[in-house]
Amino acid sequence: MPGKWARIWSERTSQPLDLVLTEVDVQLERLRDGSLDMCLARGGADVDIAKAEFHLFPLYREQPVVVAGSEHPVAAYDEIDVAELSDEYDVLAENPGLALASAIETVAAGTGIVIVPMSLARLHHRKDAVWIPVHGVAEYPVGLAWLKEPPADLDELAREAREESVQRFIGIVRGRTANSSR
Repeated sequence: MPGKWARIWSERTSQPLDLVLTEVDVQLERLRDGSLDMCLARGGADVDIAKAEFHLFPLYREQPVVVAGSEHPVAAYDEIDVAELSDEYDVLAENPGLALASAIETVAAGTGIVIVPMSLARLHHRKDAVWIPVHGVAEYPVGLAWLKEPPADLDELAREAREESVQRFIGIVRGRTANSSR
């Protein structure tokens, strides 16, 4: 969907829209420090966003998948229940600071598994790894998040322009046409 939203944005406005890939563990900090105006917040971030600091527009919930090396026994399944993975080495659970790309590289080499949202498995797809839908794991919530109060270093004019851009983008995400009103 981000690609579709970016296309509609470019059709409706001359303002640039930069889509930036951001790791889940830093997405809220990047909103706080002003390096991002908005973020597709995924996973556990939705709990933090419910605080007074952020707005959150829920978008959808993602299917969890298990990623394993293509030679791993999991590769034989079309889908699997999480209970069948209880004896597997979960690379991310055992190494919480490990970047997802590194975790997927590790499982592709034949060490363990990772359970992630389907979109992240697709993003980090490798020929030597497979991803299989996994049941018994909660879906991953995804929402559009932004600060309730813009960064303090913005002057009034910049705050107003930022708010207008945020509202315009929210309208695109909600499916408003160019002629609809809020």
